Amino acid sequence: MTDITEIRRFYASMLAAQAGVSDPRIEQAFASVPRENFVGPGPWRVVAGGHLFKTPSDDPAHLYHDILVSLDADKGINNGEPLLHAMWMSKVALQPGESVCHVGAGSGYYSAILSLLVSPGGTVTAIEIEPELTVRAARNLAPYTNVKVVHGDATTLDLPPSNVIYVNAGLAVPPLSWLESLKPGGRLIFPWRPKDSIGLAVLVREVEGRFACEAFMNSWFIPCSGVGQASSAKLLPTRETATRIRSLWRTAERRPDESAVAIFDDLWFSSSALP
Repeated sequence: MTDITEIRRFYASMLAAQAGVSDPRIEQAFASVPRENFVGPGPWRVVAGGHLFKTPSDDPAHLYHDILVSLDADKGINNGEPLLHAMWMSKVALQPGESVCHVGAGSGYYSAILSLLVSPGGTVTAIEIEPELTVRAARNLAPYTNVKVVHGDATTLDLPPSNVIYVNAGLAVPPLSWLESLKPGGRLIFPWRPKDSIGLAVLVREVEGRFACEAFMNSWFIPCSGVGQASSAKLLPTRETATRIRSLWRTAERRPDESAVAIFDDLWFSSSALP
């Protein structure tokens, strides 16, 4: 039998290669965190190609593939796609000493990986709205002393000042308060779902009090509570125009103009880059 540590290392190296990761710390972090500690006892229900399968046994080797592991099938909550997270973590370029707010932490697996990427000196605030998952996350993350688990709706909480806000629930528009909690040079990465037919990963960067943004890959997550819906939209994008976003503006600071791609009460997305 192959040692599980060796299996985990192989899984991490495959993810890094597929994701085009240049930071070796990301591969090391995926190799270091035991996924089986975050998904409950096996056998497990896993999702591949839109179909649900049950693993043949409780051998943790079954978990070290680019598959979703179901955490709550009734609510559509799963452990997330490792390859997507490797790509996101590479894109957001986490550094030691940074503070991360992880919205939609689930049972804590990716919070643990984030915590290694900001060590030494960095911290992770892991926020989860589901009470049972919050309890599981707190238990699972107890060995990761730079992680604080918080139960609540992140759209209504005051987030701590953050270098990175890492969101794992679909948003029509991020809360204005999230942008205002970003430190200078901070990054917000989230799944943008202005319509059910549009799912894009978006990276927002704080640049001297303003916000550059880009949609960089397809990404589908269940909707976030509160701001997950587009009820406040004055203008919604098509899929083609959604891919053209280059900046995100406070409506109070700058009124929407002809470059507007999507307009909400407090914020609007523009196809023009920051001047």
